[in-house]
Amino acid sequence: MARNRLQYLTDNDWVLITGKAKRLTFRMGDEIIREGARVDAIYVIRSGCASVELTGAGSRTIVAQLEPEDICGDMAFLEQSTATAAVIATETSVEVDAIQAVDLRELFDTFSGLASRFYQSLAVVLVRRLRDTTQQLAWEKTSRKA
Repeated sequence: MARNRLQYLTDNDWVLITGKAKRLTFRMGDEIIREGARVDAIYVIRSGCASVELTGAGSRTIVAQLEPEDICGDMAFLEQSTATAAVIATETSVEVDAIQAVDLRELFDTFSGLASRFYQSLAVVLVRRLRDTTQQLAWEKTSRKA
């Protein structure tokens, strides 16, 4: 099961959101999101997998794996800023739904409760990511001492 999915959205919410989405297909190695680029959409992985990668000292570090139903671009959406990491397709064909931020915000204004369910879902995603990162850092710190 995808850990980074928007779990509190209803089936009706998804109908509204996917009605505004544009389906995009990427090939292995393609950048779905470029680190440092302005991101004006949220992406939902529909098929295939992708990795979240950070650039540093001439190399890339994979910080997360994404699978179907996972979202990405959410931090840039929340901050209305640039992407803090790259998202790279890791399979031959990766399909994503891109939902433009302006369209999503318009849906929030039009449909009562959608924003609340969306942001509650997003909060859970961010908490899980923070917990996973904290556990990974603790494990790495413990491993270095051994």
